[in-house]
Amino acid sequence: MGIPFVDHLGVKLAEWGNGGSLLLMELRPEHRNSQGVAHGGVVMTLLDVAMARAARSTARDDGDGEHKVLTVEMKSTFMQAGTGDRLVARGRTVHRSATMCFAESEVHDEHGRLLARASGTFKYVRPRPIAHRPPK
Repeated sequence: MGIPFVDHLGVKLAEWGNGGSLLLMELRPEHRNSQGVAHGGVVMTLLDVAMARAARSTARDDGDGEHKVLTVEMKSTFMQAGTGDRLVARGRTVHRSATMCFAESEVHDEHGRLLARASGTFKYVRPRPIAHRPPK
């Protein structure tokens, strides 16, 4: 997907467009917490990326495909633990302005059980090269 951390997790972008996104992820042992269920950080990452991809799809659909998005704020709610082997995340845009997008997402397990939901605000930005600064 072009985001090193998300690629490292093994997240796959299954659908993207028309203000929506669908992500798939196979849970490996290192994605689980000490209880053996999906780690909350993994679930929150999926919620965030699903919303961001949904927001970016509206920019792409409007001819602004080079725009990226930054998460401004995000609220997440966990309903139940992810005990299965696969997570499915869906994101959708709720409203878009010229500079901001409001989105929602949900994460389900492979049996369709709702694990978590989120809402978030995203800012559209044009990518800029980041100057590498050597450590002091």
